[in-house]
Amino acid sequence: MLRAVNRVLIGLVGLLLLVAGGSVFAVGLGATPPSWWIHDGKDDVLLSDTERTRWDGDGWWWPTVIAALALVVLLALWWLTAVLRRRRLTEVRVDTGDGEGALLRGRALEAVLAGDAGQLDGVQRAQVGLTGRPDAPETHVRLHLEPHVDPGTALHHLTTEALTHARNSAGLESLPAEVRMTGVKHKAERVS
Repeated sequence: MLRAVNRVLIGLVGLLLLVAGGSVFAVGLGATPPSWWIHDGKDDVLLSDTERTRWDGDGWWWPTVIAALALVVLLALWWLTAVLRRRRLTEVRVDTGDGEGALLRGRALEAVLAGDAGQLDGVQRAQVGLTGRPDAPETHVRLHLEPHVDPGTALHHLTTEALTHARNSAGLESLPAEVRMTGVKHKAERVS
């Protein structure tokens, strides 16, 4: 969801800047703008002296400008942190039973879970990603199945074997999983 919002916002901002810059460039080169356009011709400025000082004497003008600019800065910072935030879980807290606990690298758990899932009957390849919190990880599993495999059977084996093994090994109460399965397409080959 956030990725789609990010792309839409970047697209809209880019389109707005392209249209505004292109129109200013075209008017600067001598193109005749429509009557409703903000520029009248080559020698026109963006803000005239009267437009700049129009509300200078009003008490609400500068607080409104500062509040609007602060809102724009806060939205830009929120957007930046949302884009830069890590999606993958880097560490998982493992309950060792002694009250201390340990940290397990997220990539290690992903690799072991992908290896276990890849060894299931009919699974050509498995990809695993961890998200969530270190004490409550969630898995995203993508299985590439051979054409002869029943998806229900593959899902049952994944949940009862690979996911159960990973959950028990890490000492987690639960390990929710989102599983996506795709069928592997083989190229047609000539048999003699």
